[in-house]
Amino acid sequence: MKFHAAIFDMDGLLLDTERVCKDIFQQACKATGHPFYEEVYLSIIGRNSAGIDAILRDAYGDDLDIVHPEWRKRYNQVVLHQAIPVKEGAIELLEWLKSQHIPTAVATSTQKDVALVKLKLAGLDHYFDNITTGCEVSHGKPDPEIYLLAASRLGVLPSHCLAFEDSNNGVKAAVAANMITYQIPDLVEPCQDVIALGHNIQPSLSQVLQQLKK
Repeated sequence: MKFHAAIFDMDGLLLDTERVCKDIFQQACKATGHPFYEEVYLSIIGRNSAGIDAILRDAYGDDLDIVHPEWRKRYNQVVLHQAIPVKEGAIELLEWLKSQHIPTAVATSTQKDVALVKLKLAGLDHYFDNITTGCEVSHGKPDPEIYLLAASRLGVLPSHCLAFEDSNNGVKAAVAANMITYQIPDLVEPCQDVIALGHNIQPSLSQVLQQLKK
């Protein structure tokens, strides 16, 4: 395996954010008297704000104008002030990549200001050479644009980049960018069309590190 850089998703991959976000969305639905559609919610994981809004708007219609502000308020109260737990093996993998002088980046669908705060609170911000976010691209995951931008900022060909993802949307983006892709599933298991992409699926970043060391 020949790689010269490593690019990471953030939520659900580096940080155990997805469960927090899902619980808060459920709370917002309950507080505003609206149903919680779990399958709809799980389908937004890995998408940028525009993609999330389109899917939720289709499910909730104009009621989203009531649910979304409550969700955002409750979410910001947590993630902008509290450190989200770091996923198993994340720090060990980042430290190993650093010791090997491999440049690293984040490619997250989250807005930049929120992503920077999350990484700083979790103590991960100093590991990355650049942070590329969903608000900086025209097309969110599963489109490969965000991964291609992150690779260009590192000055490394996409085919020489490792990509780490938890979501199916993210994996589709990384594979479409022609990156060596690892999936560490979080809330959503890989679907059959994603499994068919032939990428590497591991239960944790710890197992990824063991494999890379070999």
